[in-house]
Amino acid sequence: MKRSLVFIIAAVLLVGTALPVFAQTAPKLPKIKTKEYKLKNGMRVITHVDRSTPVVTVGTWYHVGSKNEEPGRTGFAHLFEHMMFQGSKNYDADYFTPLQEAGGSVNGTTNQDRTWYFETVPSNFLELALFMEADRLANLLPAMTQEKLDNQRDVVKNERRQRVDNQPYGAAFEKIGEILYPKPHPYNWTTIGSLEDLQAASMDDVKNFFRRYYTARNTILVVSGDFDEKQAKTWIEKYFGQVVPGDEITRPNPTQPTLAKEVRVNVDDPLAPLPRRYFVWHTVRQYAPDEPALDILSNILSSGRGSRLQSNLVYGKELVANVFGFNNSSEIAGAFQIQATARPGKSLDEIEKEILTEIDKIKKEPPTAEEIARAKNSIESQTIFGLQTTLGKASQLTNYAGYVGKANYFQQDLDRYARVTAADVQRVANTYLTENRLVMTYTPKPAAGGGNRAANQPTSVKSEKRDQTKIDAQAAALPKGGPDPKLTLPPIEKTKLANGLEVWMVEQRELPMLSMNLVMKTGSANEPDGKTGVAGLTTSLMDDGTKTRTAVEIANGLQSIGANLGVGGTFDSTNVSLQVLTKNLEPALAIFADVVQNPTFPATEFESLRGRLLVGLRQQRSNPNAINNAAFNKVLYGGHPYGRDNTEATLKAISRDDLVNYYQSTFKPENGVLLVVGDFNKSTLKSTLDKAFSGWTGGSVAAKQLPATKPLEKPGIYIVDRPNSAQSVVTAGQVGIERSNPDFVPVVVMNSILGGTITSRISMNLREDKGYTYGANSGFTFRRGAGPFRAGGDMQTAVTKESVYELMKEIRGIRGGIPVTQKELDYNKQSIIRRFPAAFETIGGISNQLANLIVYGLGDNYFNEYIGKVNAVTIDDVNRVANKYLDPDKMAIVIVGDRKVIEPGLKELGMPIYYLDADGNLIGN
Repeated sequence: MKRSLVFIIAAVLLVGTALPVFAQTAPKLPKIKTKEYKLKNGMRVITHVDRSTPVVTVGTWYHVGSKNEEPGRTGFAHLFEHMMFQGSKNYDADYFTPLQEAGGSVNGTTNQDRTWYFETVPSNFLELALFMEADRLANLLPAMTQEKLDNQRDVVKNERRQRVDNQPYGAAFEKIGEILYPKPHPYNWTTIGSLEDLQAASMDDVKNFFRRYYTARNTILVVSGDFDEKQAKTWIEKYFGQVVPGDEITRPNPTQPTLAKEVRVNVDDPLAPLPRRYFVWHTVRQYAPDEPALDILSNILSSGRGSRLQSNLVYGKELVANVFGFNNSSEIAGAFQIQATARPGKSLDEIEKEILTEIDKIKKEPPTAEEIARAKNSIESQTIFGLQTTLGKASQLTNYAGYVGKANYFQQDLDRYARVTAADVQRVANTYLTENRLVMTYTPKPAAGGGNRAANQPTSVKSEKRDQTKIDAQAAALPKGGPDPKLTLPPIEKTKLANGLEVWMVEQRELPMLSMNLVMKTGSANEPDGKTGVAGLTTSLMDDGTKTRTAVEIANGLQSIGANLGVGGTFDSTNVSLQVLTKNLEPALAIFADVVQNPTFPATEFESLRGRLLVGLRQQRSNPNAINNAAFNKVLYGGHPYGRDNTEATLKAISRDDLVNYYQSTFKPENGVLLVVGDFNKSTLKSTLDKAFSGWTGGSVAAKQLPATKPLEKPGIYIVDRPNSAQSVVTAGQVGIERSNPDFVPVVVMNSILGGTITSRISMNLREDKGYTYGANSGFTFRRGAGPFRAGGDMQTAVTKESVYELMKEIRGIRGGIPVTQKELDYNKQSIIRRFPAAFETIGGISNQLANLIVYGLGDNYFNEYIGKVNAVTIDDVNRVANKYLDPDKMAIVIVGDRKVIEPGLKELGMPIYYLDADGNLIGN
């Protein structure tokens, strides 16, 4: 992950009308108050108090990543991240368990340069979070066993198969690193490492790695959120003071390699749906003087509809399915990359010529003042948007502390970008984007010899027998939570505009920003028969032209004020959303209201979008998870609206007039509610909105009556053959329940036990105990109609049969075969209740929660009643809903994998087996 603020610009692809940009001095950010000090053992501590929501984040940042590894021992840093969740001396059990019961959100990440662990918990469980982090740092080795190592090694192998081996273009970044950073440069290998090196890792290797890098001097501790500083300091000294200081670490710091000429590489990929070309140049380390100019260059080239490469290649000449560029500066080296995926029948050589022409234009003539303004204003907005959560601030504070030596570097970081000029951008383009580059081409055809990615050995993990009596005693000794903090939900003020549009307003003044979310009470379930996909096409085109603005003017206008606008929907609702700094509300609202009231659906934009969607279908057929999802829905629902998906036929059957008709039948003021959350002037907002939406009229819209769902005619296993697949994507399930079902809360609790969290039965069995998968889970999708229940994950090919068996065993078990205990029930209820406040931490989170009230008619007291309803769930309720809504004998089990490898074992399960094509159509049994 990139550590500077501009990293998040790459996500701002919807935004760009020129406004004055900050010149050499950046606007002042909201003040972030922090304190820093050191413990006697050398550990650095950062604290930041934020009492807006009763949650607190604890994070530990270790200055060790994959670059600290050695050739032949790659993947250790990431493997160790997994080991840190396996238990320590004073709590020798799964690390997630006590923190999730406390309502915590827990995770860890590793990159080339650092490893970062974090948990966000209700503020009354701060001591527990500190104890858990400290104990695994001070006391991990006494609890480490060979069984734990073997288990997590297999989990990491599955992660690699899922993210690299089973994905189109999955090994691209590995190949780029190998060429750009020849050995012994430590960026030569990726963070996840090689399967061979992981297999060779011994207990001594792992323990030595821990002793060297997991020390006080190599750790930064951060506490961010709602807490008492004096009490927190006492706990920190008590728990982290015991950590050994450790030796000084000599960090790799080689000279950045260079390319003396252009290097061209061709890769044959049997999973790639379309040809793709990567262009990569060496640049600079993070926080180097030229980093901000390179980031702004990448923004100008490829961020947003009005960027040079998107405007030319995606929308103009229509040569590419997608194109994007980014500057990735890491601790000891950096690289600038442009990636282009060709449309069917288009030439990569022609695409390359166009890309290099655009780069040459910037080399010869600097970017315009408007382009610089759009980039800088986006950086300012995205920086402030990123300050909403305690976790977001904690992560950035530790990155700054670790890399620049100062935690509170927010303003100085923004100032770096303020000082960039158009001449700077031109200069870095000439300096770094030279002919000495890597050009790597992916071609969609089998590798020589027809390599089989599915050839993997079955897992040999032996689950560890843990002393449950000992674990129970340790759990009882853990720090207890204090009195529950009070979550005060902000009041909702309701009003109605002259045209009948309801407005709900919630003030939240922590940051100078606000969100608007226009929630229409109907979604794609309201599509006319025979017009599958018209809802998605309509929302996709609403911001691509109005009566007074072109698509580019809309995009550039939003980007120039750093605003994010999105239009989309679900089966049940349609949304137009806006996120903007308060100071830019007036111009943002003008565009937002224009998009809502005056879309014109230009014919050229319509045809361009349809073409991109047709290409997208081809790409979807190469993604095993997308194939599985579409096939599962089709098997479960057939011709029901929930079973339909875009196809070439449905896309070609829709006309521009269909979009106009759908818009006119959906976008009526009385069919919507406008949610406004954040920092705004309540006394003037209504009149401002009345004026903005004065031209919008219309009555209510009736929700279409959904047809009844039918029982699955052919329960059993459905195989979609994907030759060479490194994993089998497995989904088992059936039609579930409606959101309005009175059993909603008991079902949520039941599923939490079954597969709703990483500590659930399914996850603990298939991931932690068996090592079959990187992740397995279950869940109900709640809609106005009965949405699906599904359970599964991406399983190791060699144990596909075993994975299906264990998955179905757990589903049968929740029905009574493995009785739910009172301890399980209490644990999951507390987890659900205690994590409830975190849903209201951001203005977007508040808006999303309110949208559910609107779409599903839940009532204003819903939030106040929710906790009581969860508390009221009993074991009898869990047993009842499990038996009522889950029936393994009536489920479909859809598997996308290598048929010739997995079919023999699946036949041993004794279930009917059917076969589907990549579009989910039945082709035999």
